[in-house]
This record gives sequence, structure tokens and C-alpha cells, in this order.
Amino acid sequence: MKILAVCGSGLGSSFMLEMNIQDTLKDLGVNDVEVNHSDLSSASVDQADLFVVAKDIAEGASHLGDLVILESVIDLDELKTKLTVKLQAKGML
Repeated sequence: MKILAVCGSGLGSSFMLEMNIQDTLKDLGVNDVEVNHSDLSSASVDQADLFVVAKDIAEGASHLGDLVILESVIDLDELKTKLTVKLQAKGML
């Protein structure tokens, strides 16, 4: 499985989000997941199975496919909760 953290422009927040996703996956005991980051204009549907975005770019990212939409990219509890739901739905937890 591949997860792509996407931010609106630049790569700072998406890189931070990538690291937080990796830490969350480790906490959940999920292995064999590739996590990368990208800006929205460079992201494409074939880059990942799941895309993690902030709510401010969710509409612009809707073409990517399966999204985890975060109210706050720095809220680790929200990330863990929403990622857990997606991973359970995909049979990974």
C-alpha cells in the first residue's frame, strides 16, 4: 500500500505530515506501507492508494481518489483516528 501526504504548495507541511503518518503507522503496528509527500499540483492518482490532505485543499484533491481529510495537519490524534478507520476498511488492521 502507498500513502501520499499532500499539501497545497511547497513541501513543508506535506513532509511533516509524511513523518507523522510514518510514526502513526509504527504505533499501529502496520508495516509494508510506503509513505511519500507531494504538493497538490504534482500529485496524481497513480502515486498512491490513499491521500492525506488538509481540509483547505480537499476539494482540489478530490480527483485523486481515496482521501483522509484532516481538520488540522498537526493534530496527531485526529490523524491516528482517521488513518485507523481507513486502514480497517482496507483490512490492514
